[in-house]
Amino acid sequence: MNANLPNKIGFGRISRRRFLRRSPPFLAVFTFAACSQTAPKSSPHLYSDAHLGTSPKSLSPTPTCGDSGLSTPAQTPGPFYSANSPQRQSLLEADTAGSRLIVTGQVLTTDCVPLANSLIDVWQTDAQGRYDNTGNKLRGHQFTDVKGRYWLETIVPGLYPGRTRHLHIKVQAPNRPVLTTQLYLPEEPLNESDFLFQPELIMAIQDTADGKQARFDFVL
Repeated sequence: MNANLPNKIGFGRISRRRFLRRSPPFLAVFTFAACSQTAPKSSPHLYSDAHLGTSPKSLSPTPTCGDSGLSTPAQTPGPFYSANSPQRQSLLEADTAGSRLIVTGQVLTTDCVPLANSLIDVWQTDAQGRYDNTGNKLRGHQFTDVKGRYWLETIVPGLYPGRTRHLHIKVQAPNRPVLTTQLYLPEEPLNESDFLFQPELIMAIQDTADGKQARFDFVL
């Protein structure tokens, strides 16, 4: 891991029937393509209690572990996932344009037990709604710390044709299945017309002087 990265910290499931009903036949076949992920290898702890932020504590995650007993909904990976992304907390590079977005949270069991060393693999569009399918721009993975926490620096994703703004995420705790899902921004005009959108996957977001601060806890 790049030693210069910031050391900070701060998913009911869409049914196949519902998906097929709301999406064109060719898209349903295409986006349900299988995608595998091996268990993550051990990784050093990413965070320190001395660097805990205060802003994320005022944001509520959805769903809440221990409350409903529900896990985070799974969603299709779409056609643009690629394995072997770089391990990093910040997806920003020298030429990355867009509005800064920090996403923090934890990976937890339904009983609120933190899941340490869990894989968080992210990919998304750039500010113009384009995926980098030849390199690793706005792609990366990391592992949660001993308290199941992650910290991600990226940009607000642009609009991909036919979709609302979203982040693609794979989450895998050690010795557990991979959860593939998507995260959404609140109050986006295209949320309700997006055939995949689920309100349970909205991040809690607040505006700050340095961009948007978001929180989402993944419940496995």
